[in-house]
Amino acid sequence: MILLIKNARIYAPKELGVKDILVLNSKIYKIEDKISKSNYFDRVFDASGKILTPGFIDQHVHLVGAGGKDGFKSLTPEVNFYDLITCGTTTAVGLLGTDGVSKSLNALYAKTKSLSSQGLSSYMYCGYYGKDTPTLTGSIKTDLMFVDNILGCKIAISDTRSSYPTTHELLKKLNDVKLGGFLSNKKGILHIHLGDLPSKMDQLFEIIEKYNFPVEHISPTHVARTKDLFEHAIIFASKGGMIDITTGASKFTDPYKAVIHGIDSGININSMTFSTDGHAGLSVYDKKGIQIGTKKAPIDANLKQFILLVNKGGFSIEDSLKLVTSNPARNLGLKNKGTLSIGNDADFCLFDSKLNLMDVFANGQQFLKEGKIIKSNYDVT
Repeated sequence: MILLIKNARIYAPKELGVKDILVLNSKIYKIEDKISKSNYFDRVFDASGKILTPGFIDQHVHLVGAGGKDGFKSLTPEVNFYDLITCGTTTAVGLLGTDGVSKSLNALYAKTKSLSSQGLSSYMYCGYYGKDTPTLTGSIKTDLMFVDNILGCKIAISDTRSSYPTTHELLKKLNDVKLGGFLSNKKGILHIHLGDLPSKMDQLFEIIEKYNFPVEHISPTHVARTKDLFEHAIIFASKGGMIDITTGASKFTDPYKAVIHGIDSGININSMTFSTDGHAGLSVYDKKGIQIGTKKAPIDANLKQFILLVNKGGFSIEDSLKLVTSNPARNLGLKNKGTLSIGNDADFCLFDSKLNLMDVFANGQQFLKEGKIIKSNYDVT
């Protein structure tokens, strides 16, 4: 398939101005001021007046749903392909949460393959909250080596629901993801759920400072769960780490405001990412503070916070995009994602001048057209 997109105002996420993009077999082939039309092209898409960006990357989604805090009735459902598309997510990374029993790694793997077969790019982590890490092949290292879409492992610390791993147990898992990544030509990360216990990120600082472990393999998430935890995250970022701010749950303030606080505290914008925690189970309380139910965390929160960062935070589109495109791609080690450059995957979001999401392409195929889902190739013309 040869697709020509013309007259788009491109953010790669760096602003490039108005350009044409030529897509060949799901990859970006050319980005030039003008590319002449040809009878060899299968389709020409006129993007005049629209802003074109990389597709969004959500590096923390409960693709098969999450285990609830209130028994079986609070289990959340799996994520729908089209729900991801309508919020601009063209790359999703799935994971397990507290529940590593009813929500299995096998089911998660099947879900990632299902999403990929429908046109998205879908990856996953082995592991869950506990230190008894579930894997597909018997070990973290071999999962990374032999399962193409496994990018790392998940574990939880500083949380009453975690299994309270020791620092040495964390180090062993970090060494496994590092070595597994090395052997498979992946980056390899330990994706670390952070709770609200007073220990915050103490273990991670010990690992960096006492054992001199490379910080790029440590991927803490939910860092803006509490204000005190975020102060620890600021220190972590100052040591070269990447911190992940949850947009759909676990936050002491609006996520875009946390970004502003981080910048004011000296963090570089390139050290922060957004992820939704989509379909995590969130408790619902009445006015008296009594839990009355559970709801699923939204998966469109990255899109909403990106827009708020521009419209209310006063950030440029270029900088705001980094939190959902190039930064998570770098954190995950996805070299063909997150930026618009020759040879990268043709994942695009197109917005109007008011940042309303209008069109979405994943791997060169259009799935959203003028704000409406495309379920058949006949809808594309």
